[in-house]
Amino acid sequence: MTSPTLQELERLTRDAGVILREGYSKEHQVSFKGVIDLVTEIDHASEDFLLGEINKCWPGSHIMAEESGVTKGDADHSWYVDPLDGTVNYSHHIPIFCVSIGYAHKGFMQLGVVYDPMRDEMFSSERGRGAWLNEKPLQVSAVSELQKSLLVTGFPYDAWNTPHDNFDNFVRLAKLTQGVRRLGSAALDACYVAAGRFDGFWEISLKPWDVAAAGLVAEEAGAKVTNVNGNADYLSPPQSIIAAGPGLHSKIMEKLILD
Repeated sequence: MTSPTLQELERLTRDAGVILREGYSKEHQVSFKGVIDLVTEIDHASEDFLLGEINKCWPGSHIMAEESGVTKGDADHSWYVDPLDGTVNYSHHIPIFCVSIGYAHKGFMQLGVVYDPMRDEMFSSERGRGAWLNEKPLQVSAVSELQKSLLVTGFPYDAWNTPHDNFDNFVRLAKLTQGVRRLGSAALDACYVAAGRFDGFWEISLKPWDVAAAGLVAEEAGAKVTNVNGNADYLSPPQSIIAAGPGLHSKIMEKLILD
């Protein structure tokens, strides 16, 4: 099986982005995977398109997708597909959401693309070659002091019944920094770190398709990306992430309380 090119992933995300953009202003058919974990007909339309294209062009691939779960295939060619990251925003007509596709070869992430169709912003990365926003190179910020940093985070869908709800960490770091934002899209959070818009991002409870692509974008832009314990594998359960410039990463990590 041949591996995809970065340009092919960009085409897929852009085409899926058309589906999101055209459906944005419509009334949505919302169903619930959990109490506050939503899915719309547009999530399904975007994922159906993406999986159809992957299966047609790279048949036999192993695919992990948010709505349909795992399609077992050749583990040497693995895809991470989030057809609409930021569904709650999307369902409320808040224009902060994206399409995210990551590709791994023999267990290592090689390509990552995140596309924001409302701003026409294409974040892309290739292992060892760098990261770009609309073809312009990305570089993380050089901020190394918490007091001078602006951070971003997110909260789990079961925040009301888990000890790892992240609220204590939010309050703690908000008091130590210029602020902590919550946008509602983990993929964009990590990409915004890559672009230097945020100085750091952490989240305690995720799924691999949330940050597989964006984590590579951040890494290739110069960020240190690990799980909250400092391990390089941020895609294996129990999943978590810290993405920040090398001078700030450890300072965020040491302030997190995880028990």
